[in-house]
Amino acid sequence: MADSKADRTRKFIIETTAPIFNTKGYSGTSINDLTQATGLTKGSIYGNFESKDDVALAAFDHNFGKIVSFIRQKIEARENAIGKLLVYTEVYRDFLDIPFLEAGCPVLNTSTEADDTHPELRKKVVAALHLWKTSIERLLQMGIANQEIKADTHVTEFTSVMMCLIEGAVMQSKAYGTRDILHTTMDYLQQMIINLKT
Repeated sequence: MADSKADRTRKFIIETTAPIFNTKGYSGTSINDLTQATGLTKGSIYGNFESKDDVALAAFDHNFGKIVSFIRQKIEARENAIGKLLVYTEVYRDFLDIPFLEAGCPVLNTSTEADDTHPELRKKVVAALHLWKTSIERLLQMGIANQEIKADTHVTEFTSVMMCLIEGAVMQSKAYGTRDILHTTMDYLQQMIINLKT
C-alpha cells in the first residue's frame, strides 16, 4: 500500500530535521530551525506533529535507526563472533567521518542533554542503550556457545566496559576536536576483543 501524502510529509519532516536535532540538541533547536530546514510553515509542521517534542522523539528514532542499520549490515557480513564484534572498533574508529554522524552519536548527544530535562527523550535513550547492550551480549554469548570466545568471559561486564570505552572516546574526540582519542581507544578495544579468542 502506498504512503499517503501525510505519511510522506511526516517522513520528510523527520528526515530533514533529524540532523538538526543531533547537532543543536532539543533545547537548541527552535521551531524556526524546523520551518527553515523543511520550507514548511509552523502550521504545516504542527499539522503533522502535536509539538516540537513529537518531532524530536521521531528524529531521535530516525537517527538511532540509521546507526543500527549501518552497523547491522556490516555485522551480518561477518562470519564469526570476533569478526562481528570488531565491526564496532572499525566503525567507531572513523565514526565522526561518517557523513550522517559528523555531529556525533545521537544517543550520547541526547543523553547528556535529556537525562534530567526531558523524560520522554531519556526513555528513548535508555531503550537505545538497552538494545545496543543486548546486541553485544548476544554476540558474546554466541561466540561462547560456538567455542570462539573464552567460556569464562564475563559477558555483562565486558559489554558495559566496551560501551563506555566507545561513548567516552566519541565524547572526548568531539570535545577536543581530534580523532586521535577515538583511534587510540579503538586500538585498545580491538585488542580486548581479540584477547577473548579461545
